[in-house]
Amino acid sequence: MTAHPPFDRDRLLAWMAEHAIDHTTHDHPAVFRVEEGLELKAALPGAHTKNLFLKDKKNRLWLISARQDTVIDLKRAPAAIGSDRLSFGNEALMWATLGVRPGSVTALGLINDVERQVAFVLDRRLWEAEVVNFHPLTNTATTALTQAAFRQVMALLEREPIVVDFAAMTV
Repeated sequence: MTAHPPFDRDRLLAWMAEHAIDHTTHDHPAVFRVEEGLELKAALPGAHTKNLFLKDKKNRLWLISARQDTVIDLKRAPAAIGSDRLSFGNEALMWATLGVRPGSVTALGLINDVERQVAFVLDRRLWEAEVVNFHPLTNTATTALTQAAFRQVMALLEREPIVVDFAAMTV
C-alpha cells in the first residue's frame, strides 16, 4: 500500500492539459462526504457527484458515479449492473486500483486502473448533464468538465461506462 499510483492530482491535470481536455479545477477545504460540501458546491455550476467503490461476492470491483442526490440501492443495483451482492471495497484495494483514499473516490481515478480491474457504472443523469464535477484524485479540489470533455477523458482511457438510470430504480 506504500507504492504511489502512476497519477496524482498534478499528473492528472497535466495529462488533461496535454490532451487539450478543457477543465476548471477549484481548490477547497477537504470534503469527505457529499453532505459536507453543499455550500461549496452551490457556488460551482454543474452536476456534483457521489462515487462508490464496491466489490461483489465474486471479488469483481465496481465504481459507481452518480449525481450527489441520487439514491443508490445496493440491494437492487446488482441486477441493473450485472454483479453479485455488493459491499464497499477496502482502502488498500481502493489505493491499489484507483490511487485514491476514502473521501476522494472519483471517476477520474480510472486513469490509475491500468489493469482494468474496476467496472465503471455511471448514473444516467451524469451521462446527460451539461457539466460534471469530480475530485481530481484528491478531496481538496473539484474539477469541472463539460460532458464533451468528460467523454473525451473516457475515450482516452478506453472506458465505456455502464449507464444506469438509478432514479428509475427508486420507483
